[in-house]
Amino acid sequence: MQSAESETSVRLRFAPSPTGYPHLGNIRTALFNWLFARHHGGKFILRIEDTDVARKVEGAVNTILESLQWLGLDWDEGPYYQSQRLSDYRESIHNLLRGGHAYPCFCSQERLEAMRQEQIRRKQPPKYDRRCRNLTKNERAELEATGSIPVIRFKTPLEGETTVHDLIRGPVTFKHDTLDDFVLLKSDGYPTYHLANVVDDHSMAISHVLRADEWLSSTPRHILLYQALGWQPPQFAHLPMILGADRAKLSKRHGATTITEYQKQGYLPDAMTNFLALLGWSLDDRTELLSREELIRHFSLERVGKTAAIFNKDKLEWMNGVYLRQLSLEDFVQRAIPFLDRDLPEPVERPLDEDYVHQVLSLIQERARTLAEVPPLASFFFVEELQYDTALLLARGLGAGVATRALTVALRRLEDAASWDSTKLEATLRPVATELNLSTREFFGLLRVAVTGRTAAPPLFQTMAVLGRQKCLRRLNTALQLLSSLS
Repeated sequence: MQSAESETSVRLRFAPSPTGYPHLGNIRTALFNWLFARHHGGKFILRIEDTDVARKVEGAVNTILESLQWLGLDWDEGPYYQSQRLSDYRESIHNLLRGGHAYPCFCSQERLEAMRQEQIRRKQPPKYDRRCRNLTKNERAELEATGSIPVIRFKTPLEGETTVHDLIRGPVTFKHDTLDDFVLLKSDGYPTYHLANVVDDHSMAISHVLRADEWLSSTPRHILLYQALGWQPPQFAHLPMILGADRAKLSKRHGATTITEYQKQGYLPDAMTNFLALLGWSLDDRTELLSREELIRHFSLERVGKTAAIFNKDKLEWMNGVYLRQLSLEDFVQRAIPFLDRDLPEPVERPLDEDYVHQVLSLIQERARTLAEVPPLASFFFVEELQYDTALLLARGLGAGVATRALTVALRRLEDAASWDSTKLEATLRPVATELNLSTREFFGLLRVAVTGRTAAPPLFQTMAVLGRQKCLRRLNTALQLLSSLS
């Protein structure tokens, strides 16, 4: 067997099933396989395990492909589709039957369900009772004559044990008497996961299987199947599961669960890749920001943990904000425009003036944690009329009379201003606070609400410069009218 990190013929695969859309756990598995392959100069293979026809979700395959492409997880081979490889599985079934390692099972679903319920009632682990394992040739012929189409089951050894040498968890031993005679081929002619997985990994020369730890209990079955077929199994590594902050299984209540939702919410692929890599793997106990190249250079299974990884939405938002701030303004603008087009309120005219968008987003970039936050942060720059509670104008504890006088003086000075750049605006308005016996905090807070409708916004005078003279003067007049309604 090769060493855990041999450079020779390293071939890994990501093999999702289109029975749902790709979620964090799926994509984290894809990422770890991709990083391992890229680290060792190996191949990353994409295989779609689409043999569960009844549960196939329309559009899931395209979403899987688009999610990988969005994250930059390029594949070297594929996508292969199991539904196009049925002849390979049937050949393997023929060999297993001929070698005495499998048998047809004619038990009906009704019988199997009744058996299962009885085992549960007796507090026994539910598993097939092997009724068809030792049917005689005549008994099988009689059942076939009824037109009953059997499934094919694996003939699991009744004694002994199988040890899985997991590259993360070490040796894990399973006694054969705890395993059942699992189904290999369904009555519709399609293989189960167990058979198709083994046949495909062998035919595609997969060297390492990195998958979720929920598959660890299936691995002894797979090893027995490799042995029955006379094949060398790959090396296995089972990745820790991802839990929410409350240590419960990750679900919708912990935040978005599908990768496409994170894309729609305005997360950057590089930030998402960095975040996912740290769900179960770490470089050390302090480094959190790693480029794609650094992840490839440092990735190893020795640094993958054995315990569950904890999903932290706050950390993801923080990390995404860091990545957004590292973008050039031009790049940030181009990424943000689709979100502005999508989420700015309807009265805003489209197409947006790109020069104006550049000015606005130069003030927003430092504040946004996701691209989806850009429209709500920037909307007051684009709307003509502000909608806000008059009480905000008095949020600093100013009375209506004091606030009215302050805005009146500010409006008069601004109407006379010869220039409208941020430096001149500050030089014009800062002395007014002293004249009115107000602190700059009180006066500037009042102005900020008057021109933005908000108590928190980008730097006041830069904001006013971008908004422009006409819009600022109009909003100050509107604010004065609102204040007059209080007296």
